[in-house]
Amino acid sequence: MKKSPLVRTAVLVSGGGTNLQAIIAAKLFGEIQNCDLVAVISSNHGAYALDRARAAGIDASVVDVTTFPTKRTFNTALMQKLKDLDVDLVVLAGFMQVLQRPICKEWENRIINVHPALIPSFSGEGCYGLKVHQMALDYGVKVTGATVHFVTEEVDAGPIILQKAIDILPNDTAKSLQRRVMEQAEWDILPKAIDLFCRGKLRVEGRRVIIEE
Repeated sequence: MKKSPLVRTAVLVSGGGTNLQAIIAAKLFGEIQNCDLVAVISSNHGAYALDRARAAGIDASVVDVTTFPTKRTFNTALMQKLKDLDVDLVVLAGFMQVLQRPICKEWENRIINVHPALIPSFSGEGCYGLKVHQMALDYGVKVTGATVHFVTEEVDAGPIILQKAIDILPNDTAKSLQRRVMEQAEWDILPKAIDLFCRGKLRVEGRRVIIEE
């Protein structure tokens, strides 16, 4: 069977799936081109993102991290699932598990993650969710934002594709900041990065990601 020219894309999730919804909407409105969303895979059965995927007609499945004795065996099972789906691009959209070396090597420069801060600030092991926004507030920075980057085995350390900054307001809490970073930054740059990848516009040179015209 001849393979489709579209980029076969799987989105990995663990929670509510707001970033997944932004991807689905962007694709629906033609803002993501040359992309075939073949699967949404959750690390747990309770993720509302699975319902979002099914409502959009996307295959939704679970590789439940709690059923595996080690992170290594979980990663092995996830890797096999991605291979079975013949995935070209892997998108992490609120995926709470760290991908290990074999997956990162198999899909080198073909795994995209969105992080809710301006990397390298407030990033790395243990920096996720509300923690990131509280760190920004505690440090007293005036701007924060989101970063889309390629994934390597070192957490939040891969080449940066896109970033977008937003101002921190005097009355911000971690929750209000989280919401504004999602709405104003993450939901904007994650679909854009997927579109750029699927249209063959990204080239990696060392730590730099070149966006071609």
